[in-house]
Amino acid sequence: MEVIKNIDGDVLNVKIVGRLDAVTSAQFDKSMLESIEGVKKIVMDFQELEYVASAGLRSLMMVQKKIEQKDGSMVIRNVQAQVMEVLDMTGFDEILTVEK
Repeated sequence: MEVIKNIDGDVLNVKIVGRLDAVTSAQFDKSMLESIEGVKKIVMDFQELEYVASAGLRSLMMVQKKIEQKDGSMVIRNVQAQVMEVLDMTGFDEILTVEK
């Protein structure tokens, strides 16, 4: 997994490439927690996210809660069909803000 981040003012743009699973979620958590200081909005680009597991869903929910505690927001864009299916089946499409 690769996490590509770009800060534009108070917006953190994040592109996740590969898989977000039990093996990569700790790396993702650390990377995100280091980057959200001073950020009001996180925009996640899932175009190159191939797979998300339950550990990855937990990580996404944790990041969303952290940014909301700072009166910020998080949105997920460009979700591939196989990842959207996981979000739908688990109900995370209702928990996370997903642009369809």
